[in-house]
Amino acid sequence: MLFGAARFALYHANRLRKHQPFRASGHAPDTQPTEKHNLMTDTGAPTGRLQRWGEAFKLYTERRLLFVFAMGFASGLPLLLTMGTLQIWMTEVGVSLTAVGLFALAGTPYTLKFLWAPLIDRVPIPLLSQHLGRRRSWMLVIQLGLMGSICGLGFSDPATSPLHTAAWAVAVAFFSASQDIVIDAYRIEILDPSQQGAGAAMTQAGYRIGLLAAGAGALYLADALKSWTIVYAAMALLVFVGVIATLLAPVPPDDVQPGEAAARPQPTLHSMVIEPFQEFLTRHSLAAALLILAFILLYKLGDAFAGSMTNPFYVKLGFSKTEIANASKLFGVVATLAGVFLGGVMVKQYGVLNSLLWCGILQMLSNLIFAALAIVGHDVGFLYLAVGIENFTGGMGSSAFVAYLSLLCNTAYTGTQFALLTSFMAFGRTWLSSSGGWLAEHTDWVTFFVVSTVIALPGLLLLLWMMKHLPLKLQIQKAQATNPV
Repeated sequence: MLFGAARFALYHANRLRKHQPFRASGHAPDTQPTEKHNLMTDTGAPTGRLQRWGEAFKLYTERRLLFVFAMGFASGLPLLLTMGTLQIWMTEVGVSLTAVGLFALAGTPYTLKFLWAPLIDRVPIPLLSQHLGRRRSWMLVIQLGLMGSICGLGFSDPATSPLHTAAWAVAVAFFSASQDIVIDAYRIEILDPSQQGAGAAMTQAGYRIGLLAAGAGALYLADALKSWTIVYAAMALLVFVGVIATLLAPVPPDDVQPGEAAARPQPTLHSMVIEPFQEFLTRHSLAAALLILAFILLYKLGDAFAGSMTNPFYVKLGFSKTEIANASKLFGVVATLAGVFLGGVMVKQYGVLNSLLWCGILQMLSNLIFAALAIVGHDVGFLYLAVGIENFTGGMGSSAFVAYLSLLCNTAYTGTQFALLTSFMAFGRTWLSSSGGWLAEHTDWVTFFVVSTVIALPGLLLLLWMMKHLPLKLQIQKAQATNPV
């Protein structure tokens, strides 16, 4: 059934290539490139093809993209401290799988961040914004709060006081989600539309390095020091990477410039809260907006559902923390980085929607490799194979997905709209995937990962419909404006 669905998707993708002409856009192509840019044409032969790929990869050396990379690290660091790393800590001290799965709800702030995004998006911080600009001042304040909450989580005890641990995990998630709001807005505003694919790749690359530090780094320290409190204190210190990037990064041209915050008109409640959502929901029609939001919710759902239980899965198969760190956290990050950079180049070469389709099919099928691992059992070599395939395809999909979300945002309301879009994505990662622990506990691991594969199908089918009836040019045609504040 799964491979039949993949064949169905490929068939309709080919039909789209044959019958739907290329639509030029101010942002990125949404369908098959014209013959001039098609890598398969004879006119491009091999020197031309290599030159185009070389130019695409050269984008990653631009100075602004290096700051985007560092901010991606700061964004990725906190996530595993409330999810994967915390799950291993809880599983190790004897917390039930059902409780471990429910702890995914600590990530609820990622789902609700659109509620306070208008404040971060439009209101400058008194005095501080006059020196750093609005975006950077919010980054700095939030990063200080993030450091304190990570330390608090490290001093809790999930075995004896799980509610105390849950409260600190929610606090970490709150500051992390708030940091994501301002970092995402900064990235979109500081980069040109043609750089958004590369920006998405650099964000994901930095993000995965942050995950590496909070995943493999934390597990190595936990094995060596036998103290989760010290581990979390060390992770809090790594937030300084984000602080340094915040202080050195340039101010976006549409941001409040240092020294002029007092001269800017104060935003109203209507301009902060109502206009960003009104603009998105009325850009075309309410039905089109809801379909876009449904796709955002569903595209990474299968990946998130499987990911909610992979760390407990490794522990139950008998892998040590060091084996998990080497394969899942270290080797996995390398595979992910390869995937995100390839995904960014694919967006540049083939367009956003085509890249979303191909990467989505691959990331869906990659869940089946974990079902195979469940059958094989404790085999370190097969663990590396499974982790490599899943992380590589997931990285490709993430690059294309972040580029897509970035292009949907009207630059007048960047932070609020991006927070809204990523909140729908986070809803699948937190609430919809929180039942993963129950399913794993009441079935077997093979069934669990097959179900996670099936869950990915609706998002791909909706994408195929959108490619035919709602091309990217129509989705973003009004999403270009100047910031009125």
